[in-house]
Amino acid sequence: MTYWAQNLLRAKHCFFGSQGGCSTGFYQGLNVNTKSDDNVECVAANLDKVAGYFGLKSNSLHLLNQGVSDVVQYVDAPTRDVMQADGVVTDKTDIVLCIRTADCAPVLLADYKQGVIGAAHAGWRGAWSGIIENTIDLMLERGAKLENICAAVGPCIAQKSYEVDDNFYRQFVEKDKNYARFFIAGQKNHFQFDLEDFCRSRLELKEIKNISVSGKDTYALTNEYYSFRRFTHQKLIQKPKCFPTEISCIVL
Repeated sequence: MTYWAQNLLRAKHCFFGSQGGCSTGFYQGLNVNTKSDDNVECVAANLDKVAGYFGLKSNSLHLLNQGVSDVVQYVDAPTRDVMQADGVVTDKTDIVLCIRTADCAPVLLADYKQGVIGAAHAGWRGAWSGIIENTIDLMLERGAKLENICAAVGPCIAQKSYEVDDNFYRQFVEKDKNYARFFIAGQKNHFQFDLEDFCRSRLELKEIKNISVSGKDTYALTNEYYSFRRFTHQKLIQKPKCFPTEISCIVL
């Protein structure tokens, strides 16, 4: 399912789902994981389709070498799988900032008045360590104004699908006891974590006022989104990094 945030310009961003690509088998759909063992020609065609939405060629897509860090970098020319970061900012036109996910939260940000955009890969580790705040800070350094920034949290794993253990819970509440509000009780000694709301709270902490969240659960929407956790439960992942991912994009 393709999703657009109401507070971002529709022609200038898109949270793509799994549908519409040429990959087959386990990677069925619009897989853009260049580190997977999917057919390279299919991945290339899928990236061409993504770029085509913006009327651009795939060499305009800036693809990060993502991990689980709090590292954010500025980009003035697109590269593919070179820049090691989980957040990226630009003030240049025709560079499509891309975040690839399969349960983690993609966060897209824009100050259209000042001409600065950002994108963040916010899994729990990245969000917990400050990837969203760091992306906003770099946007401000590049000339964005806090009051102008629109932020959208895209499709990610929902609380009802995100079971975590007691150690995970304690890691959060020992850092800040107020983090307990992002958990509800699950099965014995387990909790359900609300990644989407946690990401929203990071934006609110930075005093961003214009925030939207998708409310779409990548784990539960089996025909519309890829989900690392769902694939793991289904025992479909045979090798590290060999799973399909969707892509979320923003451009000036």
